[in-house]
Amino acid sequence: MSRRVSHRVKIDNGDVIMKRLLAFILENYKVACIFTVIFIAVSSLASVIGSLFIKSLIDDYITPLLNTDTSDYLPLIKALMMMAGIYMIGIISTFCYNRILVNVSQGCLKRVRDSLFEHMEKLPISYFDTHAHGDIMSIYTNDTDTLRQMISQSIPQLISSIITIIGVLISMISISIPLTVIVLIIVVIIKNVSSSIIRKSSTYFIAQQRNIGKVNGYIEEMMAGQKVVKVFTHEKKTIEQFDKVNNDLFESAYKANLYANVMGPIMGNLGYINYVVCAIAGGLLSIYTHSITVGGLGAFLQLNRSFSMPINQISQQVNSVVMALAGAERIFKLLDEPIETDDGKVTLVNAKITDGKLVESDKWTGIWAWKHPHSDGSVSYVRLQGDVRFENVDFGYVKDKIILHDINLYAKPGQKIAFVGATGAGKTTITNLINRFYDIQKGTITYDGIDIKLIKKDDLRRSLGMVLQDTHLFTGTIMDNIRFGRLDATDDEVIAAAKLANAHDFIRHLPDGYNTNLSSDGASLSQGQRQLLSIARAALCNPPVLVLDEATSSIDTHTEAIVQDGMDRLMSGRTVFVIAHRLSTIQNSDVIMVLDHGRIIERGDHDSLLAEKKTYYELYTGALELD
Repeated sequence: MSRRVSHRVKIDNGDVIMKRLLAFILENYKVACIFTVIFIAVSSLASVIGSLFIKSLIDDYITPLLNTDTSDYLPLIKALMMMAGIYMIGIISTFCYNRILVNVSQGCLKRVRDSLFEHMEKLPISYFDTHAHGDIMSIYTNDTDTLRQMISQSIPQLISSIITIIGVLISMISISIPLTVIVLIIVVIIKNVSSSIIRKSSTYFIAQQRNIGKVNGYIEEMMAGQKVVKVFTHEKKTIEQFDKVNNDLFESAYKANLYANVMGPIMGNLGYINYVVCAIAGGLLSIYTHSITVGGLGAFLQLNRSFSMPINQISQQVNSVVMALAGAERIFKLLDEPIETDDGKVTLVNAKITDGKLVESDKWTGIWAWKHPHSDGSVSYVRLQGDVRFENVDFGYVKDKIILHDINLYAKPGQKIAFVGATGAGKTTITNLINRFYDIQKGTITYDGIDIKLIKKDDLRRSLGMVLQDTHLFTGTIMDNIRFGRLDATDDEVIAAAKLANAHDFIRHLPDGYNTNLSSDGASLSQGQRQLLSIARAALCNPPVLVLDEATSSIDTHTEAIVQDGMDRLMSGRTVFVIAHRLSTIQNSDVIMVLDHGRIIERGDHDSLLAEKKTYYELYTGALELD
């Protein structure tokens, strides 16, 4: 594993990120931070004063006892007690600021995760299409943990070190200017050496954070696709690919920690050299010039150690700060991602008919209406019926690559519209446009005569029920998973929805019935059972418009016969968009649309399309197969 990491990275706008991070901390914990700085200052100054007190202790109390025959140790005892008191104040202050920092660091991490999750829920679907889920998870874990380390250790250590350096420098100058000059010369050498090492290690610490995200993303992807890996026996290939990304992490982490670990011994040894040089120079000054006393030399040497230590600590903490800034950069990058825009003003409300007019109701009446405010201050109500129309719609996931061309369709209330076509023809894309997961580049989509861009997205999606081919079940009970369709539903309503979807029979035969706990996306259930729960969830939502995207594709023919009756009852009186590979499930559709490469090439009912003897006829008779 000697391959070099060829990509060196740096933090963009590091100063801006640091200012933003500090602003976030102070916004929520300003008072706590003020007290933390005060306690850090007291702790640091107590250490400096304690070291400086050594001069007085030796020169004023110990030396006189050595030069006289007196046995009065009371002044010395009082001096020692005073010195102990100074250190005790420092100990208490250290305990206090560390106790406060536990609350600040953990509180900040909680707020960061809350902010991340709240913002993530507002991001468009396209963001998750283009970002590895494991990499996003790494932001919640590794990157936030680097902030904890910086807040609880690095920043306090830096503040303490700066205060200590200032206090010690002033104290050393007061004792001996010549010795202070010697110390400063050696400190300049230490600074130059540490700066060179820090520059190299920082590059690799930043790369390490980003490579951790890549490794996590790959692991998450492989866990989700483990069945596919085993079916195609690609374990060896995936191991090789993992070794590649893991090797990048190894290289960056190895070199980052190599430089960081080398810095400690180098700085420590330079500190010892500093101490020895000062001891020799101080001894000569004391013997030949008498410009410094024995007590002064002892105090200076103690201060010298106190001066070298914070410099070493600053050098060591810089890497932690760099890692935290790299993590903060990724956190703020996610937080700065543009959220899903919603300029809609039309909302969905309960309604009732009073004196022949449609008016808003404050309770469920079984009637829904679109509440449409106008620029003149007036409000109109349009009954929700499920009239969906596409007019001259063009769309592409990338603006310069259109995949749907001039789509025109008209779904009248209560109609069943089916889409047929090869994989990639654009069937699912059309249904994703109805709920505005993506916005079109050209044309209009109307819902009960209202442009869907005018409807608030939450209200638009609340009026739509979706049953997807890839079901997703959450960790929790079966009751909770069905209730996800409408969170305020009662247990009886959940059971009624399950019966409608013909899921009730298999649920009641489970050991705990509706209280059966599910995990790992419902892995303990068959694919058909999971799909039935998804259908029950949509039934509970009781939407006027249904989107069934290959809803029965994962169900065997026996189970399909069981669920078909429930599906028919679910679809009764609703506008339904159906995507299906099994043509037998859509024969009773009002309109069947055949798509090819993003264009509608045929439309009509089952009988009329068979009579035309074109693509649909070939599909139905088996002359042409869907791929």
